[in-house]
Amino acid sequence: MDFSISDALWLVLILSIVQPLIARKLTDIQRLSMISRFEKKRGSRVIAMVHRQETMRLLGFPIVRYIDIQDSEDVLRAIRMTDDDMPLDIVLHTPGGLVLAALQIARAVEAHNGKVTVFVPHHAMSGGTLIAMAADEIVMCEHSVLGPIDPQIGQLPAASIIKAVEAKPVAELDDETLILADVGRKALDQVIRAATKLLAVRMPRGEAEALALKLASGTWTHDYPIPAEEAAALGLPVSTEMPDEVLTLMTLYPQPIRHSGGVEYLPGPRERPDKRRKA
Repeated sequence: MDFSISDALWLVLILSIVQPLIARKLTDIQRLSMISRFEKKRGSRVIAMVHRQETMRLLGFPIVRYIDIQDSEDVLRAIRMTDDDMPLDIVLHTPGGLVLAALQIARAVEAHNGKVTVFVPHHAMSGGTLIAMAADEIVMCEHSVLGPIDPQIGQLPAASIIKAVEAKPVAELDDETLILADVGRKALDQVIRAATKLLAVRMPRGEAEALALKLASGTWTHDYPIPAEEAAALGLPVSTEMPDEVLTLMTLYPQPIRHSGGVEYLPGPRERPDKRRKA
């Protein structure tokens, strides 16, 4: 049987197409296996909501994942399929997303009778923080972060729009700006009321209102990172006892390979030679 150069090129092309699909399928199987082992260890339902930056296969444009309606449908379906008194463990890694979707998830989490633990191995910003606030316990690493929940109108913070409008006479403002300020006030009020209701389940009403106002009213920029120590000082039920299984699970959600830049290191743990000799 003759094997020409063109046949070899076709074989290489086919392998280059099939190999990533096989690798992705194997990673999917590893994730499900890890989730299954973690469920058995914890006696819980484990739900992972992990948003990575994805890349379109042909054009290479980045697509940033965020909390959307599909996520809320999937999480609510998983919660409905779980006994009401069974513990719920949510692994959360997200930059935030739609208030509607995040609030749907947060309210379902708050309504669940079993203990709900949210694990934040790296970051759960904005809508992710809103979901975490509904949990009985938030488990964070030393350097993982939550974030403010201030609503955004387009690309602008609602609180900042309101402050800018209040600093000028109405006669100097155009209709579009006034409309943005009106929408901003409504969005701010809605988020504060929703957050207060979630927080008041586990702390006095007055403290819940004060915390919701601080997180939602533009105290910080929208991307301000709130580490575990600060989150605990704010009154959130934070623990830093992160299970190794959660960190291992995160490695099975690989970030797509970038064409340039990035971080590189040799895999595996490292110890100083003198420590190994003492052992």
